Amino acid sequence: MTVAGLRSWLHRIPYAERVGLGTLVLLLLVGGGVWGFVLLADLVIEGETEAFDRTVLLALRNPADVSDPLGPRWLEEMGRDITALGSMGVLTMLTLAVTGYLAMRRLWRAAALLPVSVGGGMLVSTLLKMVFERARPDLVPHGAYVYTASFPSGHSMMAAVTYLTLGALLARVEPDPRIKAYILTLAVAVTVLVGVSRVYLGVHWPTDVLAGWTVGAAWALTVWLVARWLQRRGDVEKGNGRFAF
Repeated sequence: MTVAGLRSWLHRIPYAERVGLGTLVLLLLVGGGVWGFVLLADLVIEGETEAFDRTVLLALRNPADVSDPLGPRWLEEMGRDITALGSMGVLTMLTLAVTGYLAMRRLWRAAALLPVSVGGGMLVSTLLKMVFERARPDLVPHGAYVYTASFPSGHSMMAAVTYLTLGALLARVEPDPRIKAYILTLAVAVTVLVGVSRVYLGVHWPTDVLAGWTVGAAWALTVWLVARWLQRRGDVEKGNGRFAF
């Protein structure tokens, strides 16, 4: 089915005519993310992901010495650099920097929405870890310091929340479709790399990262839906059309 055909089919749905095609797609994606997280959580609780988690985690290690990640030492160091992109410190500084930029542009409500969305994501991540209390991987030594529960991966979730939100915001500012695609691709790539680095360093099971991605993306899309709704009400500035959500 072509894009035009899919658009025509969706517009035949009465609800799509009332809320708009973009909003309907976002709702479907949020529902898919929540469903994916619930499914992963159920499998983890039942212990059905243990074989998969162990296989993937050990596949990234030297078979002769599981304390040694695959690749040269510089790759391991790069893994630590990449994983820092999903740390609370880096994400907090990045959020404050962009919030300051929006405030300087006098987009006050948009400037308030961004830290609220990221802060809310941090709260959700913390609560989910407290609920599931999954132990960290014990097959290999940890390549980074950890002090919280394992499920879901906080770095993976918060990378999805922050970078996808910022990527979507910047993409709305940019009129060139190619640059829009570049920005969104970069946001997704950073999110993926942060999650992969957590498994590579042995601090998370693969399903922790998958769960973090799904719930993080669902949260970012939910914030996007709220922003669209507020903007239509006039509660979030459009910035002369350039900051339309």
